[in-house]
Amino acid sequence: MDAQSYNAALTELRSVRDKIKKVRADLGKLEAERDQHILQLATYDKAKAERIAPAAGLSVADIVTLAPTLAPETLAEAVPPAQPQALEETAEPRGPEPQPTAQPGAVTSPTSAAHQQPVPSTVPPAPVLAEAPRSLPSIPEGEAGDAYFSHTANLASTRPNFTQQARSTVFLDTATGVLVHRNQTHRLDLGDRSAGALLTAVFHTIPEGTERIYITAGDPWHQDADRYPYLRDAVAAWLNAPVPGWRTDTGRGRDRMAGHFVHARSPVGRYQRVDGQQHVEIRSVGEWFDADGDDPATVRDAFVLLWQALRRHWDDAVIMGSPSQTGRDLWTRTIPARGQHADGFPVLSEELRGLLHATAGQGRNELITPPRVPEQLPQLVEYDRTFAYAKHTWKSPVGTPRRITAATFAAWSEKEQNRALYGCGHWHIRVTVPDTWNHVGLLPAPAPGERAWHYPAEGGTTFTTWAGGPEVHTALTNPLTPWKIEILDGILWDDGKPLDDWAKKLKETWTNLSAQARFHGDPQQARAAHLASRAVRSILLYGIGAFAQRPRMVTGTTPRTLERDVPPDAEIISFDDELITWQKPTGFSRDPNAHPEWAAAIWSGARAALLTQRHRDDNTHAGALHTPPGTVVAFRTDALYLTEPQNWPYHHQPGDYLLRGHFTGPLPAPTGEEELLTLRDAGRAALTTSRES
Repeated sequence: MDAQSYNAALTELRSVRDKIKKVRADLGKLEAERDQHILQLATYDKAKAERIAPAAGLSVADIVTLAPTLAPETLAEAVPPAQPQALEETAEPRGPEPQPTAQPGAVTSPTSAAHQQPVPSTVPPAPVLAEAPRSLPSIPEGEAGDAYFSHTANLASTRPNFTQQARSTVFLDTATGVLVHRNQTHRLDLGDRSAGALLTAVFHTIPEGTERIYITAGDPWHQDADRYPYLRDAVAAWLNAPVPGWRTDTGRGRDRMAGHFVHARSPVGRYQRVDGQQHVEIRSVGEWFDADGDDPATVRDAFVLLWQALRRHWDDAVIMGSPSQTGRDLWTRTIPARGQHADGFPVLSEELRGLLHATAGQGRNELITPPRVPEQLPQLVEYDRTFAYAKHTWKSPVGTPRRITAATFAAWSEKEQNRALYGCGHWHIRVTVPDTWNHVGLLPAPAPGERAWHYPAEGGTTFTTWAGGPEVHTALTNPLTPWKIEILDGILWDDGKPLDDWAKKLKETWTNLSAQARFHGDPQQARAAHLASRAVRSILLYGIGAFAQRPRMVTGTTPRTLERDVPPDAEIISFDDELITWQKPTGFSRDPNAHPEWAAAIWSGARAALLTQRHRDDNTHAGALHTPPGTVVAFRTDALYLTEPQNWPYHHQPGDYLLRGHFTGPLPAPTGEEELLTLRDAGRAALTTSRES
């Protein structure tokens, strides 16, 4: 570029700048005009935020923020927008923290006597706006609270009396056009890589039809991402674009799944021909494992190996569309046909399920920044707990839950208190961090944001929260200094083994495939076995998440000419001149396999094991609390990031800490997730290089 073209480009840039300023000014005027319309509508005594929101192209929370008088009167009406994740998590019910007024039980150490302190009163929950600090609900007193401790009438998990039907599946790389169908490989012309182009090309090549298309590479739903502010908008536009001869599927059969699932990374497109004669799903194999450059044939081999390995334990095993569907289907086939639980496992009351959704978090994700860690890290070492959740399925809650009030807990003997805290329970507690504490936090506390948690660690801090028995027990018996725990309320179940048989079979399947991956002489088959072993991990991981049965989100489209038909509780996620795309929560369905108490117990046990776990065979312990203060940089679900390597045993068993990465410094301490992930990837690459050299 010479000086003349440089100056000309500057002139053009200034012109673009001025246009942007003008457009922003116009946008500001339009937004101000829109807000005035909303405020005017709010003066109508029958105005509703959920009716105004789709007309304004905003969420209900945005409308209520602008016009607080439109706030719903009940929590059930105030449904904030959800962020779909791998486990399809959605918004949780909320309520205020209890205030002390009576007598709770308190435990300062495993052998201390309970003492008397105030007990919480129950305050009716109030709607909380999306940006407000989050507080946790409590169990109400009286008959309202008694309703929590029951099961939903005529709803239980029972053994199926039908055989799941397999679906014809193909594997497609949309970057190269390579399609694998059974033992045949084809190369397709995918045109503009739209959903319509994919369906046309696949059904032209496989005229007898297919019911599931796995995308192994290419992510076609991201091809226009630069035109949208968020990836989910691009995905929604791709899924909802017109497909000649097809429409959005309305569901069928026992495995009834309808509508598209909009997710930034792993969306699901469900289509059916307009004549209703053909149904097909377009899915990403990323739901099952990370196919990092693997060709469709290797991915197909992975699914074949997975099916063969599962068939050794379930003679009617079928691989369904997602790991969560597959996991729950396989679990139902381990429900005893006779004996204690032959009638199935009853589903908890909707009230108690809602409380568990609001108060039982999932994995611990925390980045610890300076001054709690050095500004310059000497190194970053990553340890990942192998197949971690499989370690915590041996004991789960069963039976009708009991309420353990503060007074009841205080009246128990020390032995009874310890037995309860070691059992299957979920506890409302007031926590005080010891004044001399100088290590990581031990218990989750609610933080602002949807389903957000943090882990207070500063000495003298007091907070109120809910936590599972494993975490409470760990806080009281940790190897450094016992924390002070006051029991405000609690839920206690009998100990049972509803997941043990299922998990054992999956662990054996995982062990078999992992061994094939390590010792197979054919590199492609070894890689396929590795991918299959990762799929088994996903079956268990997402199967457990599916037990949580969070309220689901559905997406749909409505023509602009029929805007009044947009559901009143829907959130507008995108729109153009033709269509409005929306999503809405469907709430808790009558799902016979909804058992959030099982997921909560496993997640609590996994979080506790990140802090400390015993290796009996080696007579040693591992976990964050067995490292010097100031050496823990981050927690990420099953992984620990440290500044020093540890000599922890690894025997390829579920729960063992595997060294995944080691990056030598000095290097600046990460201050955000992206920086941590960059260092993680560099550490994994460095460890791989050092092992190969």
